[in-house]
Amino acid sequence: MSQNQSSYCASITADIEAHLKQLIPLKPPLAVFEPMHRMTFAVPPNSAPALCVAACELVGGHRSHAMAAAAALHLMHAASFTHEHLPLTDRPKPKPTVHRDYGPNIQLLVPDAMVPFGYELLALSDDPTQNTSGRVLRVITELSRVMGPQGMVDALYRELLVGQLDGGHELNDTELIEDMCRKKEGRLHACAAACGAILGGANEEETENLRIYGFYVGVIQGYINRVGRKEEEELERVKELRNLALKELEHFKGMKVEEISSFAFSF
Repeated sequence: MSQNQSSYCASITADIEAHLKQLIPLKPPLAVFEPMHRMTFAVPPNSAPALCVAACELVGGHRSHAMAAAAALHLMHAASFTHEHLPLTDRPKPKPTVHRDYGPNIQLLVPDAMVPFGYELLALSDDPTQNTSGRVLRVITELSRVMGPQGMVDALYRELLVGQLDGGHELNDTELIEDMCRKKEGRLHACAAACGAILGGANEEETENLRIYGFYVGVIQGYINRVGRKEEEELERVKELRNLALKELEHFKGMKVEEISSFAFSF
């Protein structure tokens, strides 16, 4: 990945973070906003929000058009991550708690407020003077699906089942790992890219091309996070997934293609 490509990703991420800091200031009631602020910015990096913005810009949209959707994606990722790391003692291999300053009650309830707040941001981003209502509604529907029982909830449940079946040991079944990546990171990034395309004014074909591109980018991210970069066979699979992702960008022209392609190389 070139320095320009890296700078492009970094600039989007910085804009999303600045936008979120304006939306979630430390204000009364501090019992709610202080942990919400901490949980929003304490999660590990996730490329889905930035991919949403990049997809919007690729099809001719302005960065601001996708900022609310990117913020919502980040909030929902943060909520999901926090719930995933609740201090549950019945797991064979409990995940480390990420917010030791808060009890399980706060870690459970505050993320429940972050998800509807994300939908509120999207609803408020609708500008009737620009005739964006249809696009915003489609994006709300996309996010509802990816965060619902056939999306992230399903993925987290399957991940929990796999952990129980495996007895808490490190998972080495590459097919099962990739299936988990498809259902979790793949779905999330597919949704992010499609949302950006919709908000940028893409047609249906462009939206689906970017949805598939985002799917493969997400699978790559999940695969590397779970497996790493150690074995030659695993690196070959990442190359295959990357080639499948880049094939979907062949339908687009212009300098923005190089910039969004960086998401397939940034792990």
